[in-house]
Amino acid sequence: MTTPSASASNTKTSKQNITKHLTHKLLLINGVNLNLLGKREPEIYGHTTLADIEKRLIARAAEHGIELICIQSNHEGKLVDDIQHYGLLANATEQVDAIIINPAAFTHTSVALRDALLGTQKPFIEVHLSNVHAREPFRHHSYLSDVAVGVICGLGHLGYQMALTYWLDHLYSIDMSDIDTYSIHSSN
Repeated sequence: MTTPSASASNTKTSKQNITKHLTHKLLLINGVNLNLLGKREPEIYGHTTLADIEKRLIARAAEHGIELICIQSNHEGKLVDDIQHYGLLANATEQVDAIIINPAAFTHTSVALRDALLGTQKPFIEVHLSNVHAREPFRHHSYLSDVAVGVICGLGHLGYQMALTYWLDHLYSIDMSDIDTYSIHSSN
């Protein structure tokens, strides 16, 4: 298991490596059951669909010359394959600079996703629609949070927007200080 100090060191090294060869590509990963957003337990996850979230994020990234690659799978191995491909195995011009991931239930079970993310040496932000710490005790543990740059939870679909804003500002040096995050979402 990576300790927090080793994690911070890995993140710093990773950030130094990626700023040398930016591809202006980000990877958005959504895990198990997130294809059901807007239909499944809307009292917890809201009425916004995954397609709505992706459409808004793709448009926002494109406004700044960034390509957002979106993947979703209910299969852990498929997500691992995609993380490996876009993070390490693709040719250098196809690799992503950083990752936004909502691993959903895989948060609490998947050492494989953790290892794949660490293997890419790409920084990532973990996002959750609900506040996992206010839910069942088994949801309180994440296999990813101690190696993530940050974790955003409980803010619904705005959490994705905040993660994208962070990468635009901190990775690509796009001044996002005058952006009103709340004006970018649609009503539920």
